[in-house]
Amino acid sequence: MPGANAEIVRQAFEAFSRRDVPALLALSDEEIELRPVTARVAGRRDPYRGHEGMRAYMADVARYWQELLTEPEELYEEGDLVVATGRVYAWGVGRVIDSPAGWVFRVRNGRLAYGAVYDTRRAALEAAGFAEPRAIMSGRRRLDEAS
Repeated sequence: MPGANAEIVRQAFEAFSRRDVPALLALSDEEIELRPVTARVAGRRDPYRGHEGMRAYMADVARYWQELLTEPEELYEEGDLVVATGRVYAWGVGRVIDSPAGWVFRVRNGRLAYGAVYDTRRAALEAAGFAEPRAIMSGRRRLDEAS
């Protein structure tokens, strides 16, 4: 059974997959800071901040990617931090991505307060300071069953 914070992250991945901006905003703190790969593609130096930043992020996703799929396979939770590991598939603007990925989220008062994307599982776990975490949910099937 996932912890409360991992469940919020799982819901955010589902909302992102549906491109459901209202649901993402409902799951996000009003002062969220987001550092996704799309920021680099869009030429942004600063992270996306707040609900306006989330709206801008989703607009950039639509602008720069014909398709962007995130497939988290494992979720790890320690306190207010959640790390998700899996793969990203994306294509658009002359780019194709099919690579492992790691995401680090901080949850504050039941909402996402921070999110960052890393190129590898190990980089995300290290960024979160997780030594040998135990997966709360592992495998695509178990993530789907948690719904």
